[in-house]
Amino acid sequence: MTDNAIWKLATPAQQGIWVLDKDDKLRPTYLIPTVLEFTGGVDNAILVESAQAALDRHPALRSRFRLDTTTLRVEYRTDGPAGEVGFIDALADGWTAEELDRLVNMLCWTPFDLATEPQARGEVIKADENTTLLVLTMHHISFDGWSRHLLVNEIIANYQAICRGERPATTMSIDPADVVVPPQPDAERVAAAVERLRGAPMTVELPYDRRPAHASVLGANLSVELDEELTGKVMAVAGQEGCTPFMTAVALLAGTLSRCSGQRDFLFALGWPGREDPATADAIGMFMCTLVLRVRFDDSTTWRELLRNARAGAMEAFMDSDVPLDSIAAALNPGRQVLWPPLTPVLVNVDDLPLELPLAPGVTGRYRLDGPVYTKYDLDLFVRLDQSGSGSRMTLAIDYPADLFDQPTIETLLSGLRRSAVDLAYSTEEPFRVRPADR
Repeated sequence: MTDNAIWKLATPAQQGIWVLDKDDKLRPTYLIPTVLEFTGGVDNAILVESAQAALDRHPALRSRFRLDTTTLRVEYRTDGPAGEVGFIDALADGWTAEELDRLVNMLCWTPFDLATEPQARGEVIKADENTTLLVLTMHHISFDGWSRHLLVNEIIANYQAICRGERPATTMSIDPADVVVPPQPDAERVAAAVERLRGAPMTVELPYDRRPAHASVLGANLSVELDEELTGKVMAVAGQEGCTPFMTAVALLAGTLSRCSGQRDFLFALGWPGREDPATADAIGMFMCTLVLRVRFDDSTTWRELLRNARAGAMEAFMDSDVPLDSIAAALNPGRQVLWPPLTPVLVNVDDLPLELPLAPGVTGRYRLDGPVYTKYDLDLFVRLDQSGSGSRMTLAIDYPADLFDQPTIETLLSGLRRSAVDLAYSTEEPFRVRPADR
């Protein structure tokens, strides 16, 4: 890197991540590992070249960060070299399955030095005669979920182009600093957002098994899949109310947790892509922000009305996406001791990873999702809707810290979500109420 490099001001979200990355316990939660498994005749050299070309092209992935001690602001620059994509022939080197799993785990979860390293790395691994892994790890300070789709699609496009005898694109892509517009703390907008959330509890009464003072962020994942008939009926009712799968999941979670605890007013966090400007649609970087939605109801609320309330809460949160969450949190929860999470221990998001990755004829690809789970929240709910020729299936998956919950507790919660889905589908107009057996 040159001595006269231009340092750019990090966004408020990046500044927060930089601070939290200093906490050894939280560092894994800001890594975004992606393990792609390809089955078939992969040309490993072409895959290395394809991934390297993609990492080379994006300024955000070259970022190095520092704290300006004069202004006490976090800054970054993008003139350094890109991260390298390596190759390991685990088959020829005689790696066992256990050794290979440990290697993948190390590649996924080894932290970055934000000051000296690029915020992306990759490794192509020949696992056996018919299987190749591409392990990519990026840091959330320079990368988000939208960027993952862009990067994986670019690597696949590069591979296909090289196979056709063409060269992949080498033109540098958009630097996020050229298109990102930091949210401005407009007093009236902040006041309106605060008023929307005022009075809501800052906690969610979850079925904790224990509450240690210093819980680990290491957790686990469990899920429940709704069959095609139930999914179809749930989404038919949701469609009548203009609700997306995300809004439907919010309603199901609020109803289920209310049956467990009697709570009637919830704040849930969600990740917002932050890509309202068309110029950011194809830019790899950290544009995502965290929003907070509110959903509330009473004993007379029907399941249909709960859907409407969830939709209204989500739409209000979307409209406030340009209001800095820090400003809202400072007004509502000024005594908070940590930066994350500022208002609620529960996150709801959509799982939109594709089931298949079309790399080349005769080669099938997929995301491999069997590694460890790290979560900053006490409970993460992810909703997924998969279409097939015969219908759709909804999956509700929960990430949870193992220090807070035992597996049977989460299994019971998932069963409750399924029962709420049945009630929403078949008892749509009945008032929501807590049954004695639910307390």
